[in-house]
Amino acid sequence: MKILREASSGTLESSDVLVTVYPAETLSLEIESPVLAQYGDKIEATCREVLARLKVETGVIKLQDQGALDCTIRARLETAVRRAAKQED
Repeated sequence: MKILREASSGTLESSDVLVTVYPAETLSLEIESPVLAQYGDKIEATCREVLARLKVETGVIKLQDQGALDCTIRARLETAVRRAAKQED
């Protein structure tokens, strides 16, 4: 799946995550989280797993986490990527 435009999903509310994706030449992942020291590796692994399943090879993926559960991160990331990949009519 190719990221064609900027798109986002989620909120900055407690226990949620705001995921924003942008087109780019390479794939980069930026994570901001108050629990980054404890769960940063797990958050990154979850994101890379979702991106691999969706076959995303390029783009900037920015997560502003507020303590979201793994299932929330997965859902928000997939939604943002699908929105960014959708062609305009």
